[in-house]
Amino acid sequence: MEELKDKGMPHTSQKICDSIQKHPSYIGFIEEVQKLVSSSNVSVNNFNETLMKAMREKGIECHMKNNVFHWVASNKKYKMDSPIVDLAFFKRAQVQWDKRIHKSLNSMCSELGITLARARSSQDREELSEKWGELSNYDIDVSKYRPVYAPKDFLEVLLHLKSPNCKVYDIDPNWEFAHLPIKVKDLPELRQHYGELSRGEQILGTHTYGTLFEAERIQIGERVLAQHYAPVAQEYLKRGCPKNLRSEMWSLVLGADINMIQSEYYESLKNHTLYYDLMIDKLIIKDIQLTASNDDQYFVFEDVLYQVMLCFMRDGDILKHISSQPGYMQVILKGKQPTSENTMTFPPSGVIPFHGFTMYAAPICYLFQDPLKLYYVFRAFYLRYWHRLHRVCGHEQGIVSICLLFERLLQKFEPALWHHFREISISPIKVVFKWLMRAFSGHLPPEQVLQLWDLVLAYDSLEVIALLAVIIMIFRKDNLLQVTTLTNIESVLADISSINVIPLLQMALLK
Repeated sequence: MEELKDKGMPHTSQKICDSIQKHPSYIGFIEEVQKLVSSSNVSVNNFNETLMKAMREKGIECHMKNNVFHWVASNKKYKMDSPIVDLAFFKRAQVQWDKRIHKSLNSMCSELGITLARARSSQDREELSEKWGELSNYDIDVSKYRPVYAPKDFLEVLLHLKSPNCKVYDIDPNWEFAHLPIKVKDLPELRQHYGELSRGEQILGTHTYGTLFEAERIQIGERVLAQHYAPVAQEYLKRGCPKNLRSEMWSLVLGADINMIQSEYYESLKNHTLYYDLMIDKLIIKDIQLTASNDDQYFVFEDVLYQVMLCFMRDGDILKHISSQPGYMQVILKGKQPTSENTMTFPPSGVIPFHGFTMYAAPICYLFQDPLKLYYVFRAFYLRYWHRLHRVCGHEQGIVSICLLFERLLQKFEPALWHHFREISISPIKVVFKWLMRAFSGHLPPEQVLQLWDLVLAYDSLEVIALLAVIIMIFRKDNLLQVTTLTNIESVLADISSINVIPLLQMALLK
């Protein structure tokens, strides 16, 4: 928002108006306003006042405010405090990473004798359509497919980042991120940002609240939902969200309302899946089999995850909405002439899944039974937050900044543990990176993940993920100081299922 402020409010207003006008629901919104204008509730003699009153009573004013709120949240930009960092350097690094991924994809296709995209046969289309609700029974062999990359591969790329404008002195750039002079918050700033946690207020998820407090939260939450104002819902999440209200609260904060337009668009993504066989489909199916299907907490959602993730990979709007657009290829359908009609963006969403990508969606399955609602909440969460966790960028909420925040907090507040890792030549970030990149999904129990993601939404920040990783390391400090190999360190941290997110974060932030 800083760059918009620099250009003035008129520029910001124009950007918001342009964005709203391009939204699929804009036509329906205008029709509602036109109906209201022509009604008896609006007087010609006192047009402005009566129109605003009618819009307020009809809920249209709240709808407009929510649209502005969601636009600001989705277009928030951060000005780097340090002039040393060359932002173009991060973009170049991402381009090189995209090229490596695409090369790996093409190599796998050559190795397996397959193509990136082809039209499905009528028989295949019919079978897929019949089994759409139970895709775990869809007969497809993905045994020869392998994930294009894993979190550890991406970490190696990040650790080798070397900004041309930054001199490295006594720092090993392949061990930590300290050579990248990115501004991240210190503990006092985190305490200020996460005020409700640092003040020790009663929050759902701690052991101290009773049934009366939970009943009070439910009562307040129902009033918030009735008001249907997204900023209030976001503020409400700061003190925890009852399980029965979380789905509606998240939908409101993320702007994931479902109407006829969204429903038709999702249906078009489904039809695209039925008509076109993409190599990326096998990677998604493989990822679900390796992660959610093998997890006691998530295997029951296997079928709905297939539906949601296959549609997500075909969502071209993902590519349009991400400011630092990912790389993509233009491919010709197998057996077709090289015309524009037979040429497809691959993948349509621009997203190449890594090993564990499905876990961005898996916890949300606990909130929604309807694949349509699940899809749009997952999609909104991805566009606002998750895409920054597997992209090379200098954004304050990007994975590089999250890693750097983790390192600085650990180094400052547990120097003994930091030096222990130094002495045994094991980088702490390599131990926790899988937690950070997947926002702890698949590592913590589902309810704990959802409570953590409540905080991500409430404070509009991913920094809480780094903070939790630090406090878990400190929590296991005594055991970590007794081991000297990576295998043993991973064993100490392998099972974190007993971790309670809210009490640990409060303990870390209490003054």
